[in-house]
Amino acid sequence: MDVSGLVWAGTLVALTAVLLVDLLIIGRRPHEPSVRESSLWVAFYVGLALLFGAGVWLTSGASAAGQFYTGWLTEYSLSVDNLFVFVIIMARFGVPRQYQQKVLLVGIVLALVMRGGFIAAGAALITQFSWVFYIFGAFLIYTAVNLARQGEPDEDEFSENVLIRWSRKALPISKEYDGAKLTTHASGRRLFTPMLIVMIAIGTTDLIFALDSIPAIFGITQEPYLVFTANVFALMGLRQLYFLLGGLLDRLIYLSYGLAVVLGFIGVKLVLEALADNNLPFINGGEHVGWAPHIPIWLSLLVIIGTLGIATAASLIKSSRDRRRELADARR
Repeated sequence: MDVSGLVWAGTLVALTAVLLVDLLIIGRRPHEPSVRESSLWVAFYVGLALLFGAGVWLTSGASAAGQFYTGWLTEYSLSVDNLFVFVIIMARFGVPRQYQQKVLLVGIVLALVMRGGFIAAGAALITQFSWVFYIFGAFLIYTAVNLARQGEPDEDEFSENVLIRWSRKALPISKEYDGAKLTTHASGRRLFTPMLIVMIAIGTTDLIFALDSIPAIFGITQEPYLVFTANVFALMGLRQLYFLLGGLLDRLIYLSYGLAVVLGFIGVKLVLEALADNNLPFINGGEHVGWAPHIPIWLSLLVIIGTLGIATAASLIKSSRDRRRELADARR
C-alpha cells in the first residue's frame, strides 16, 4: 500500500474525533450503559470497521482489505480476552459500576498509546531485520501454549504486580472512592483514591496484552497503516462491549483455547514467512529446494473465524448444559 501523509493525517483526525465523542459522553454523564445503548454503540463501531475495510478494498484491492479484516478480527478477539482481566480487576478493587466506564476508557486510551509505540518499533525492526519474525513467531507459540495450559483467568489467580504493590506502600491512598476522582481530601490531607491503583492495574495489563497483540497482527500484515487501524478499530467499542456481554463472559469458557489455537497458527505462519524471506533451503537428495510454504490471507481468515466460532459455540453449549444440570440438582 502507498499511504500518503495526508491519508494518515485524515485517519488520525477522524479516529481522534470519535474517541473525543466517547470522552465527552462519559465526562458529561458517568453511568452504567443499558443493553440497548451498548448494543447500538457496538453495532456502530463494528459497522464502522466493516465500512473502513470496504474503503480499503476500493482503494487498495481485495488483498489489503483481507489483511485488514483478518487483523481486525484477530485483535478484536484478543481485546475480548482482555475483558476477562478487566472484569477481575473491577471486582478485585470494588469499582462502582457507574464509574467503570471511565476506567475502561482510560484503559483503552493507554492501550492505543502503547500499541502505537509497539507498532512503530515493530515496523522499524521488521524493515531492518527479517529475522525478527522468528522471535515474534516463537513468542506467539510460547504464549499460545501458556494460554492453553492456564485457560481463562479467575479472581483467585489474579496477583498484584510489583508496581501496584509499590504504589500501595509508597503513596497515601484513601480507603474509599471519591466518585471517579484520582485524588481526594481527608483529614486535611490530599490523598490518592483507590481509583489510581485501578488505573495502574489496567495500564500494566494493557502493556502485557500489547506484547501479545502486536506480534499477532504483524503475522497477518506488515503494512503499518493496516496494523494501526486494525488495532484502533478493535479497541473502539470495547467499553460498550464490556457492559453488553456482562455475564456472557463467564460462559465463554473455551475462548482462551480458541485464542491459543489462533496465536499458535499465526506464530507458525510467521516462522514460515521468515524461512521463506531468508531463503533457507531444504536439502533433498543433495539438491537445495525452497520449501517454506506461503499461507494465503484467505486461509488465515478462514482458520481464525472457524476456530473462534467453534470455541464460542462449544462454550455456550457447555455452559447451557452445566446450567441445566445445576437447575436439575437444585430441584431434587
